[in-house]
Amino acid sequence: MDPDLAAFLQSLAIEKNASPHTVEAYRRDLMGLYGFMGEGRLLRSASSREIRSWLAGLRRSGSGLSTVSRRLAAARSFFRYLVRKGLTHQSPAESIRAPKAGRPLPAYLSVDDAVALVETPCPDGFLSLRDRAILEFLYSSGVRVSELCGLDLVSVCLSPEILHVRGKGGKERLVPFGSKAKDALCAYLPARSALLERMKRTEEPALFLNRRGFRLTPRSVERLVLRRRRETGIVPPATPHTFRHSMATHLLESGADLRSIQEMLGHASLATTQRYTHLEWSRLAEVYGKAHPRAGSVPSQGPADGGQKEE
Repeated sequence: MDPDLAAFLQSLAIEKNASPHTVEAYRRDLMGLYGFMGEGRLLRSASSREIRSWLAGLRRSGSGLSTVSRRLAAARSFFRYLVRKGLTHQSPAESIRAPKAGRPLPAYLSVDDAVALVETPCPDGFLSLRDRAILEFLYSSGVRVSELCGLDLVSVCLSPEILHVRGKGGKERLVPFGSKAKDALCAYLPARSALLERMKRTEEPALFLNRRGFRLTPRSVERLVLRRRRETGIVPPATPHTFRHSMATHLLESGADLRSIQEMLGHASLATTQRYTHLEWSRLAEVYGKAHPRAGSVPSQGPADGGQKEE
Protein backbone atom coordinates (compact mmCIF):
# COMPACT_ATOMS: atom_id res chain seq x y z
CA MET A 1 0.00 0.00 0.00
CA ASP A 2 1.05 3.58 -0.62
CA PRO A 3 2.78 4.72 2.63
CA ASP A 4 0.93 8.05 2.63
CA LEU A 5 -2.39 6.22 2.32
CA ALA A 6 -1.47 3.91 5.19
CA ALA A 7 -0.64 6.93 7.38
CA PHE A 8 -3.86 8.68 6.37
CA LEU A 9 -5.99 5.66 7.29
CA GLN A 10 -4.20 5.40 10.63
CA SER A 11 -4.93 9.09 11.22
CA LEU A 12 -8.62 8.51 10.50
CA ALA A 13 -8.80 5.68 12.99
CA ILE A 14 -6.77 7.28 15.79
CA GLU A 15 -7.04 11.06 15.45
CA LYS A 16 -10.52 11.28 13.92
CA ASN A 17 -11.89 8.27 15.81
CA ALA A 18 -13.49 6.99 12.58
CA SER A 19 -15.22 3.62 12.67
CA PRO A 20 -13.59 0.57 11.03
CA HIS A 21 -16.35 0.70 8.41
CA THR A 22 -15.47 4.31 7.53
CA VAL A 23 -11.74 3.57 7.39
CA GLU A 24 -12.36 0.61 5.09
CA ALA A 25 -14.56 2.74 2.81
CA TYR A 26 -11.78 5.34 2.47
CA ARG A 27 -9.20 2.61 1.85
CA ARG A 28 -11.32 1.03 -0.86
CA ASP A 29 -12.04 4.34 -2.61
CA LEU A 30 -8.45 5.57 -2.56
CA MET A 31 -7.03 2.21 -3.62
CA GLY A 32 -9.11 2.71 -6.77
CA LEU A 33 -7.18 5.91 -7.52
CA TYR A 34 -3.90 4.20 -6.58
CA GLY A 35 -4.58 1.41 -9.07
CA PHE A 36 -5.62 3.87 -11.75
CA MET A 37 -2.32 5.76 -11.55
CA GLY A 38 -0.24 2.70 -12.38
CA GLU A 39 2.58 0.82 -10.73
CA GLY A 40 5.38 2.80 -9.15
CA ARG A 41 3.36 6.00 -8.74
CA LEU A 42 2.59 7.49 -5.35
CA LEU A 43 -0.82 8.98 -4.65
CA ARG A 44 0.74 12.31 -3.70
CA SER A 45 1.94 12.71 -7.31
CA ALA A 46 -1.59 12.64 -8.77
CA SER A 47 -2.61 15.66 -10.83
CA SER A 48 -6.03 17.23 -11.15
CA ARG A 49 -6.22 15.91 -14.69
CA GLU A 50 -5.54 12.34 -13.56
CA ILE A 51 -8.17 12.55 -10.83
CA ARG A 52 -10.71 13.86 -13.34
CA SER A 53 -9.85 11.00 -15.71
CA TRP A 54 -10.26 8.49 -12.89
CA LEU A 55 -13.69 9.87 -11.99
CA ALA A 56 -14.75 10.02 -15.64
CA GLY A 57 -13.75 6.37 -16.03
CA LEU A 58 -15.96 5.46 -13.08
CA ARG A 59 -18.93 7.12 -14.76
CA ARG A 60 -18.24 5.34 -18.06
CA SER A 61 -18.11 2.01 -16.27
CA GLY A 62 -21.57 2.60 -14.80
CA SER A 63 -20.85 4.04 -11.34
CA GLY A 64 -23.59 6.32 -10.03
CA LEU A 65 -23.18 10.01 -9.27
CA SER A 66 -23.27 9.35 -5.53
CA THR A 67 -20.38 6.87 -5.88
CA VAL A 68 -18.32 9.34 -7.90
CA SER A 69 -19.03 12.11 -5.38
CA ARG A 70 -18.01 9.87 -2.49
CA ARG A 71 -14.71 8.94 -4.13
CA LEU A 72 -13.95 12.57 -4.91
CA ALA A 73 -14.66 13.39 -1.25
CA ALA A 74 -12.23 10.64 -0.21
CA ALA A 75 -9.54 12.09 -2.50
CA ARG A 76 -10.11 15.57 -1.11
CA SER A 77 -9.79 14.34 2.46
CA PHE A 78 -6.58 12.49 1.62
CA PHE A 79 -4.88 15.46 -0.07
CA ARG A 80 -6.00 17.85 2.66
CA TYR A 81 -4.26 15.49 5.09
CA LEU A 82 -1.08 15.68 2.99
CA VAL A 83 -1.24 19.50 2.91
CA ARG A 84 -1.81 19.59 6.67
CA LYS A 85 1.23 17.38 7.23
CA GLY A 86 3.38 19.44 4.87
CA LEU A 87 3.80 16.54 2.43
CA THR A 88 2.45 18.49 -0.53
CA HIS A 89 1.82 22.18 -1.25
CA GLN A 90 -1.73 22.03 -2.58
CA SER A 91 -4.53 19.58 -3.20
CA PRO A 92 -5.12 18.59 -6.84
CA ALA A 93 -8.66 17.49 -5.91
CA GLU A 94 -9.78 20.81 -4.48
CA SER A 95 -10.56 22.43 -7.82
CA ILE A 96 -12.66 19.51 -9.07
CA ARG A 97 -16.40 20.05 -8.76
CA ALA A 98 -18.50 17.19 -7.50
CA PRO A 99 -21.31 16.02 -9.79
CA LYS A 100 -24.71 17.20 -8.66
CA ALA A 101 -27.41 14.64 -8.08
CA GLY A 102 -30.73 14.93 -6.34
CA ARG A 103 -30.98 12.63 -3.38
CA PRO A 104 -34.05 10.38 -3.19
CA LEU A 105 -36.28 10.88 -0.20
CA PRO A 106 -35.74 8.23 2.48
CA ALA A 107 -38.15 5.31 2.36
CA TYR A 108 -40.33 4.81 5.41
CA LEU A 109 -43.11 2.52 6.62
CA SER A 110 -46.64 3.39 7.52
CA VAL A 111 -47.50 3.14 11.19
CA ASP A 112 -49.51 -0.03 10.53
CA ASP A 113 -46.65 -1.70 8.65
CA ALA A 114 -44.09 -0.73 11.29
CA VAL A 115 -46.27 -2.11 14.08
CA ALA A 116 -46.93 -5.30 12.07
CA LEU A 117 -43.21 -5.90 11.66
CA VAL A 118 -42.55 -5.39 15.34
CA GLU A 119 -45.53 -7.29 16.74
CA THR A 120 -45.62 -10.38 14.51
CA PRO A 121 -46.32 -13.35 16.82
CA CYS A 122 -43.34 -15.65 17.26
CA PRO A 123 -42.55 -18.65 19.46
CA ASP A 124 -40.99 -18.29 22.89
CA GLY A 125 -37.26 -18.70 23.33
CA PHE A 126 -34.06 -16.67 23.44
CA LEU A 127 -33.98 -15.74 19.74
CA SER A 128 -37.64 -14.73 19.61
CA LEU A 129 -37.37 -12.57 22.73
CA ARG A 130 -34.17 -10.99 21.45
CA ASP A 131 -35.61 -10.30 17.99
CA ARG A 132 -38.70 -8.64 19.45
CA ALA A 133 -36.55 -6.41 21.65
CA ILE A 134 -34.32 -5.47 18.69
CA LEU A 135 -37.25 -4.49 16.49
CA GLU A 136 -38.89 -2.52 19.29
CA PHE A 137 -35.67 -0.59 19.88
CA LEU A 138 -35.08 0.12 16.18
CA TYR A 139 -38.53 1.65 15.85
CA SER A 140 -38.79 3.22 19.29
CA SER A 141 -35.38 4.93 19.41
CA GLY A 142 -34.45 5.33 15.73
CA VAL A 143 -30.84 4.32 16.40
CA ARG A 144 -28.62 3.22 13.54
CA VAL A 145 -28.06 -0.53 13.29
CA SER A 146 -24.36 -0.07 14.14
CA GLU A 147 -25.36 1.91 17.24
CA LEU A 148 -27.84 -0.77 18.26
CA CYS A 149 -25.24 -3.52 17.95
CA GLY A 150 -22.75 -1.39 19.88
CA LEU A 151 -25.03 -1.06 22.91
CA ASP A 152 -23.81 -2.60 26.16
CA LEU A 153 -25.95 -3.66 29.07
CA VAL A 154 -24.81 -0.57 30.96
CA SER A 155 -25.94 1.63 28.04
CA VAL A 156 -29.59 1.16 29.07
CA CYS A 157 -31.45 2.95 31.83
CA LEU A 158 -34.94 1.62 32.57
CA SER A 159 -36.12 4.47 34.76
CA PRO A 160 -36.31 6.83 32.99
CA GLU A 161 -36.15 4.93 29.69
CA ILE A 162 -32.93 6.25 28.18
CA LEU A 163 -30.23 4.81 25.91
CA HIS A 164 -26.63 6.01 26.09
CA VAL A 165 -25.64 5.80 22.41
CA ARG A 166 -22.22 6.17 20.83
CA GLY A 167 -22.77 7.41 17.28
CA LYS A 168 -20.69 8.46 14.30
CA GLY A 169 -17.26 9.79 15.13
CA GLY A 170 -17.58 8.49 18.69
CA LYS A 171 -20.11 11.20 19.56
CA GLU A 172 -22.35 10.27 22.46
CA ARG A 173 -26.00 11.17 22.96
CA LEU A 174 -28.99 10.21 25.09
CA VAL A 175 -31.98 8.74 23.30
CA PRO A 176 -35.38 8.00 24.89
CA PHE A 177 -37.29 4.80 24.16
CA GLY A 178 -40.88 3.78 24.81
CA SER A 179 -42.69 1.49 27.22
CA LYS A 180 -43.18 -1.23 24.57
CA ALA A 181 -39.43 -1.40 24.02
CA LYS A 182 -38.91 -1.47 27.78
CA ASP A 183 -41.32 -4.40 28.17
CA ALA A 184 -39.61 -6.31 25.35
CA LEU A 185 -36.19 -5.67 26.90
CA CYS A 186 -37.33 -6.83 30.34
CA ALA A 187 -38.62 -10.05 28.77
CA TYR A 188 -35.33 -10.57 26.92
CA LEU A 189 -32.85 -9.89 29.74
CA PRO A 190 -33.49 -13.10 31.75
CA ALA A 191 -33.02 -15.14 28.57
CA ARG A 192 -29.79 -13.26 27.89
CA SER A 193 -28.48 -14.01 31.39
CA ALA A 194 -29.43 -17.70 31.07
CA LEU A 195 -27.58 -17.97 27.75
CA LEU A 196 -24.42 -16.39 29.15
CA GLU A 197 -24.55 -18.73 32.13
CA ARG A 198 -24.70 -21.75 29.81
CA MET A 199 -21.88 -20.40 27.65
CA LYS A 200 -19.80 -19.39 30.70
CA ARG A 201 -19.51 -15.88 29.32
CA THR A 202 -21.04 -13.94 32.20
CA GLU A 203 -18.63 -11.00 31.69
CA GLU A 204 -19.93 -10.27 28.15
CA PRO A 205 -20.95 -6.56 28.08
CA ALA A 206 -22.97 -6.54 24.82
CA LEU A 207 -26.72 -6.05 25.14
CA PHE A 208 -27.80 -8.00 22.08
CA LEU A 209 -26.15 -11.39 21.58
CA ASN A 210 -26.07 -14.16 19.01
CA ARG A 211 -26.90 -17.73 19.98
CA ARG A 212 -23.27 -18.32 21.04
CA GLY A 213 -23.25 -15.42 23.47
CA PHE A 214 -21.22 -12.96 21.41
CA ARG A 215 -22.13 -9.43 20.29
CA LEU A 216 -24.63 -9.39 17.44
CA THR A 217 -23.47 -7.95 14.10
CA PRO A 218 -25.32 -5.42 11.90
CA ARG A 219 -25.55 -8.04 9.17
CA SER A 220 -27.47 -10.35 11.51
CA VAL A 221 -29.95 -7.57 12.27
CA GLU A 222 -30.39 -6.91 8.56
CA ARG A 223 -31.24 -10.60 8.02
CA LEU A 224 -33.69 -10.46 10.93
CA VAL A 225 -35.59 -7.51 9.41
CA LEU A 226 -35.65 -9.16 5.98
CA ARG A 227 -36.98 -12.40 7.46
CA ARG A 228 -39.64 -10.56 9.46
CA ARG A 229 -40.73 -8.64 6.37
CA ARG A 230 -41.22 -11.91 4.48
CA GLU A 231 -43.18 -13.39 7.38
CA THR A 232 -45.56 -10.46 7.52
CA GLY A 233 -45.93 -10.12 3.75
CA ILE A 234 -45.35 -6.37 3.86
CA VAL A 235 -44.77 -4.96 0.38
CA PRO A 236 -42.60 -1.85 1.06
CA PRO A 237 -38.86 -2.56 1.36
CA ALA A 238 -37.73 -2.71 4.98
CA THR A 239 -34.22 -2.54 6.43
CA PRO A 240 -32.98 -1.56 9.89
CA HIS A 241 -32.47 1.97 8.53
CA THR A 242 -36.09 2.06 7.35
CA PHE A 243 -37.14 1.91 11.00
CA ARG A 244 -34.99 5.00 11.64
CA HIS A 245 -36.65 6.93 8.82
CA SER A 246 -40.08 5.70 9.92
CA MET A 247 -39.56 6.77 13.52
CA ALA A 248 -38.49 10.28 12.46
CA THR A 249 -41.35 10.63 9.97
CA HIS A 250 -43.99 9.46 12.43
CA LEU A 251 -42.69 11.83 15.11
CA LEU A 252 -42.83 14.73 12.66
CA GLU A 253 -46.37 13.81 11.60
CA SER A 254 -47.39 13.78 15.26
CA GLY A 255 -46.09 17.29 15.88
CA ALA A 256 -42.54 16.77 17.16
CA ASP A 257 -40.18 19.65 16.39
CA LEU A 258 -37.17 19.23 14.11
CA ARG A 259 -34.62 20.15 16.78
CA SER A 260 -35.79 17.33 19.04
CA ILE A 261 -35.72 14.84 16.18
CA GLN A 262 -32.24 16.05 15.24
CA GLU A 263 -30.96 15.36 18.74
CA MET A 264 -32.56 11.92 18.91
CA LEU A 265 -31.15 10.88 15.53
CA GLY A 266 -27.72 12.35 16.23
CA HIS A 267 -27.57 14.49 13.08
CA ALA A 268 -24.75 17.01 13.14
CA SER A 269 -26.73 19.42 10.94
CA LEU A 270 -30.38 20.39 11.10
CA ALA A 271 -30.35 20.44 7.28
CA THR A 272 -30.08 16.66 7.37
CA THR A 273 -33.15 16.35 9.57
CA GLN A 274 -35.05 18.70 7.28
CA ARG A 275 -35.22 15.89 4.73
CA TYR A 276 -38.18 14.60 6.68
CA THR A 277 -40.12 17.79 6.02
CA HIS A 278 -39.91 16.82 2.34
CA LEU A 279 -41.47 13.48 3.20
CA GLU A 280 -44.28 15.26 5.00
CA TRP A 281 -44.79 17.62 2.06
CA SER A 282 -44.86 14.71 -0.39
CA ARG A 283 -47.44 12.88 1.71
CA LEU A 284 -49.64 15.98 2.03
CA ALA A 285 -49.35 16.68 -1.68
CA GLU A 286 -50.40 13.13 -2.50
CA VAL A 287 -53.40 13.33 -0.19
CA TYR A 288 -54.40 16.70 -1.67
CA GLY A 289 -54.07 15.41 -5.21
CA LYS A 290 -56.32 12.46 -4.49
CA ALA A 291 -58.91 14.25 -2.38
CA HIS A 292 -59.47 17.73 -3.82
CA PRO A 293 -61.84 17.83 -6.79
CA ARG A 294 -59.90 20.64 -8.43
CA ALA A 295 -56.40 19.68 -7.39
CA GLY A 296 -55.05 19.13 -10.91
CA SER A 297 -51.32 18.52 -10.88
CA VAL A 298 -49.53 18.70 -7.56
CA PRO A 299 -45.87 19.59 -7.25
CA SER A 300 -43.79 16.50 -6.53
CA GLN A 301 -41.12 18.39 -4.60
CA GLY A 302 -41.28 20.27 -1.33
CA PRO A 303 -41.23 24.03 -0.87
CA ALA A 304 -38.51 25.87 -2.74
CA ASP A 305 -36.73 26.94 0.43
CA GLY A 306 -36.68 23.48 1.97
CA GLY A 307 -33.08 22.75 0.95
CA GLN A 308 -31.40 19.55 2.01
CA LYS A 309 -27.85 18.47 2.55
CA GLU A 310 -26.04 15.26 3.05
CA GLU A 311 -27.01 12.84 5.82
